[in-house]
Amino acid sequence: MLDPDVVLRADFGAGVTQEVRGAEAVARQAQACSRLDLVVLPALINGAAGAVSTRDGRPFSVGAVTVRDGKIVELDFLADPERLAQLDLTVLDR
Repeated sequence: MLDPDVVLRADFGAGVTQEVRGAEAVARQAQACSRLDLVVLPALINGAAGAVSTRDGRPFSVGAVTVRDGKIVELDFLADPERLAQLDLTVLDR
């Protein structure tokens, strides 16, 4: 599912960003994030398809996935609370 050269980027705000490269490293990062007890829902984010992760019913992060030739090549996440509050988020039916 992950391209061997997949790139994960995350923006946490306050100048804190993270970039993880490679399928094994991205898979490890995903495993670590699975412990955060987030609920991931399909959403429109400023009119574009994506996903919103919620924690205690509030947006925690939004993400977008780029797929090429059937493999995930990029994962981009925004978890900056100030910027999240400015987004037009519409959670789609499950």
